[in-house]
Amino acid sequence: MKSISTIGILLLLLSVLLFYLTTDFDVEQLKLSHLMGILGGIGLGLIIGGIVGYVSKGSSVKAEQKRKEFLQLQNEKLELEKQAAELAQQQTKGNSTTTTDNSF
Repeated sequence: MKSISTIGILLLLLSVLLFYLTTDFDVEQLKLSHLMGILGGIGLGLIIGGIVGYVSKGSSVKAEQKRKEFLQLQNEKLELEKQAAELAQQQTKGNSTTTTDNSF
């Protein structure tokens, strides 16, 4: 985004320089073609800005979705590990009671 802003500022400075060079440094010589150029530049800037904003928002939304999926997988992994530990405890308790029952 910083490079796009820098390019935008450079293009704006270039347009101001070209305006003053074509009008011999006189604002009174402003013509319809200059206004059309200004409006065209604004339109192109809005179009390019919209495209860049759409692309950057799309990539940030995808990254956020991946983060959420990763956290969900981590939570599922922790739950499975807890279940496995509980099952292992139950099996060890079951084995110890059967061993004690056989010793009687």
